[in-house]
Amino acid sequence: MTDFSEPRLDHPPRPLAQRVGAIAWPSFFAAGVSTMVFFAFVDPLVLRDMTFPGLPMTRELGYTLGFFVFWLATASSSFFTWILLRPSSRFNRALPPE
Repeated sequence: MTDFSEPRLDHPPRPLAQRVGAIAWPSFFAAGVSTMVFFAFVDPLVLRDMTFPGLPMTRELGYTLGFFVFWLATASSSFFTWILLRPSSRFNRALPPE
């Protein structure tokens, strides 16, 4: 007979390094591809002249800042996907008796 008094988890919790890697690696890859596609058509110095004309910046700094902006955007997307895909059995537990 099955014992339903103790809730069981779908699977054991993943190590922290695996959870961080599952967010950081795909977002890093997507940011790299996004940076290459975006800057194939947009010159960072022209973008700087349209947005912050007084800011001293080189092309390399523009590429670097663009990459980190894309990485932040894709990492937040991966993070929210990870939040939505967590098993509900860990959070939907019965309330303790009063």
